[in-house]
Amino acid sequence: MKGIVYLVGAGPGDPGLLTARALELIALADVILYDRLIPSSALEGAREDAELIYVGKEGGGPSVPQERTERDLLAHARAGRTVVRLKGGDPFVFGRGGEEALALRAAGIPFEVVPGVTAGVGASAYAGIPVTHRGLAGAVALVTGHSREDAAGCAREDDAGVDWSALAAFPGTLVLYMGVRRLPQIAAALIAAGRPAKEPVALVEAGTLPSQRTVTGTLETIAEIARREEVRAPSITVVGPVVALADELAWLGPRPLAGRTVAVTRARTQTSTLARRLEKLGAGVVQAPVIRIRQLPVTELDLSPYDLICLTSPNGVEALFEQLAATGRDARALAAATVAAIGPGTARALAAHGISADVVPERFVAESLVEALAEIPVRHALVARAREARDVLPDALSARGAEVDVLALYETVAEPLDAAALVSARQADYITFTSSSTVRFFLQACGGEAGLSPGTRIVSIGPVTTETLIEHGIAPHVEAERHDVDGVVEALLTDALARGD
Repeated sequence: MKGIVYLVGAGPGDPGLLTARALELIALADVILYDRLIPSSALEGAREDAELIYVGKEGGGPSVPQERTERDLLAHARAGRTVVRLKGGDPFVFGRGGEEALALRAAGIPFEVVPGVTAGVGASAYAGIPVTHRGLAGAVALVTGHSREDAAGCAREDDAGVDWSALAAFPGTLVLYMGVRRLPQIAAALIAAGRPAKEPVALVEAGTLPSQRTVTGTLETIAEIARREEVRAPSITVVGPVVALADELAWLGPRPLAGRTVAVTRARTQTSTLARRLEKLGAGVVQAPVIRIRQLPVTELDLSPYDLICLTSPNGVEALFEQLAATGRDARALAAATVAAIGPGTARALAAHGISADVVPERFVAESLVEALAEIPVRHALVARAREARDVLPDALSARGAEVDVLALYETVAEPLDAAALVSARQADYITFTSSSTVRFFLQACGGEAGLSPGTRIVSIGPVTTETLIEHGIAPHVEAERHDVDGVVEALLTDALARGD
């Protein structure tokens, strides 16, 4: 039985530019082969059991040969799997998607192409440069600035197989991909072929990403400016009068965490909210998920005896409602009980299922929930939580004379962290810990406290996580006052602005 391959464009970097179809297919896939330049959070929506395979290429760095990528596509599809080939930008714009499609067609394997926002358009727009503009540019040419490869696969620096004379005469904007290393030759070739030496040029580095920056000059000066400013890939080069509009149309203002990297250690399925908030503030987010949430089987789930039901995390809420749905029930099963949530995140998860929490403490720890329940009559309580959790809440309710049942709905287990992610996380400016389990499993992955960079600042979500850090010999630099994602972001931002480096 043959599977199917989807050649999917992930856009130039900003996860908000992923199409609805791309997100749908990522969630559906059995196997995802992904590139180096896809958005950092693009894989968050993948199934927990999906196989994720890195097949990225990096100029001058480690690269997976194209032939191996095509072999993997064929092998997984022939095994009957649903395969997503996730590419930065658009698969048919300098993405070698056409080559992969031809290989699939030759093998008789069905495929679909899902276009994405290409960097030449997306990065230019984020820099305030319209690639076409009435009176300035009625056409745009997308051009590779990459050198050709010889028969052995080695780059040749003599030319890129481009007719520079024709491009010099092109009546519109030129957008060059992958041309930073060859910028002196490209600029010289265009000038020699008749393109004005004073024509404006912009280099957009890391377009649409938190670290985006734009460097401008002219055809005769841009190579030296790029060298002086140390412009690096991924970058696009925009040549033409439209570049001058960037001063008026730039809309992406300075961001307070620009230039800083933050490692997020939460489970892959939970990182999106925190990562998005940090990226909007300009931080480069390192995805370093060291835990995974695994639901536990529940043989019997009867909520009718309880006059109080306590939920201690959004994960618990999702697991509870999945168990209810499995037996044909819904939110009405909680109708007779007082429902308590440990914090606003848990309350929001309940609200998504039609339940408005009756009790939500001001501080998001078990001790505060105990205080908030002090005046609530309790005869028979259910505490729905993780398998390994503190017994503060059930012990306090039992001390009041209530009959308490603890229902373990899920457990937190270690998620293997690949070597590259571990190195990036250890070198980050900040690393965030949002639970005790993230502390334990991260330190286990990096070999203890000694594996942390002395320059990395440690951010804790609250006192329980801080206590675990201290037990492992680490004093956090920052602890959130509000023990949720918003509190973590606020505390980190305050620390970064106070340091000012």
